[in-house]
Amino acid sequence: METNNNNTPTPKSENPLVSIVKLLSRTTLTIIGIVFVLVIGGVMALRYMNKENTLTIETNKAIDITPQQIQSIQEIGQWEFLSISDEEMVDTMRNSFLKDGHLTRIYYGTLRIGIDLHQAKPKWLRVENDTIVVATLPKIQLLDRNFIDEARTTSFYEVGEWTAQDREALYNRAYRKMMVRCVTPQNIATAQQTAKEQFTKMFQAMGYRNVRVEFEK
Repeated sequence: METNNNNTPTPKSENPLVSIVKLLSRTTLTIIGIVFVLVIGGVMALRYMNKENTLTIETNKAIDITPQQIQSIQEIGQWEFLSISDEEMVDTMRNSFLKDGHLTRIYYGTLRIGIDLHQAKPKWLRVENDTIVVATLPKIQLLDRNFIDEARTTSFYEVGEWTAQDREALYNRAYRKMMVRCVTPQNIATAQQTAKEQFTKMFQAMGYRNVRVEFEK
């Protein structure tokens, strides 16, 4: 009599809940993988599309000056750059049958040389790129024509009778001598150079690094 000994275990059936969980896990991993691939692909595509487009931030270093600033500077009016004190001795003589006359007088004066900003032309102050241009400034000139201090005028020597017209003639001679002695090309050039230095310092103090000063020809 043959005996059939079959020791192979009979496979157990898997729990349906476990199968569902495994299936969902595989599906979730697959979805995550697909999303990851899509995100990476999207980033690479955007980088490729924008590789020629760059964002640059620049600082605007252009300078400017307001009409109010120009007006306030122009209101300075007369700006003195050179002051010269002078004294002149002038005399006159008169001969007559009755009595000779001799008059010597000393005149003192202070001549102020500079510019009058009230005479500045339109657009005398402007900006060109990174430079502020003080352009076509009025000519250097004598700021006050009444520069003789008549209160200090003294008669050094006086003999005879002299009229107001005689004294006026001496005044005019002293005036002309002071003009010739003091308002010279050298002094005009000195005042102009001082003006350039003063304008440059003023605008640099206001924050303008490059300053160019020009005068009327």
